[in-house]
Amino acid sequence: MLGKKLVTSQKRGETRALCLGLGMVACSVMMYFFIGITIMPSYTNSVWTKETMCKLLKTNIKDEVQCSFNNGAGDENIFQYPCLEVLVDLNFSGKEVMLYHNEETQERNPKCSYIPQDLKNNKEVKTLIETAAENLRKRQTFPCYYDPEQRKTSVILIRLYPPKGLFFAFLWPSLMLTGGVLIIIMVKVSQYVSVLSAWQYKTNI
Repeated sequence: MLGKKLVTSQKRGETRALCLGLGMVACSVMMYFFIGITIMPSYTNSVWTKETMCKLLKTNIKDEVQCSFNNGAGDENIFQYPCLEVLVDLNFSGKEVMLYHNEETQERNPKCSYIPQDLKNNKEVKTLIETAAENLRKRQTFPCYYDPEQRKTSVILIRLYPPKGLFFAFLWPSLMLTGGVLIIIMVKVSQYVSVLSAWQYKTNI
């Protein structure tokens, strides 16, 4: 009787562990799919892949300039907000180019180098833009990214998804997938050992 209870308890534990492993594998696959449709297109479509040094040439804040804003859905809205324009020297070559904060900045408004996410509070937007301009003036020379194939003449300050960020994005689903597969393997090995032990026991009898 006790042996049957132990066997039943073991089977329940194996079933739960197997469900956990399968659930982890399913979650990791969903995470891979999510990364594939959100992060990967932005990473592969970015042309600013080569890092170099940029030297600040000029920062200009245009107060209350009417700038267009594209939200990505094809609709273009008009906002009144300060527009920061930053010009830099690319790799000390004497070539004057426009600096953008990241890949999305040029898509949102090619006239402005930096656009805060929230444009509702004009005073706060102005403060953020002035702070960004002041930080660039303090640094003068800083790393930036350019298009090595020269499809884009502009440069960006930071990449939305650099290789290091992409690595960490894939790290967690990979760990979850590995853990799930290991749990499934351990359960299957445990089941195999149990069957083998039962067969040997019957043979000895």
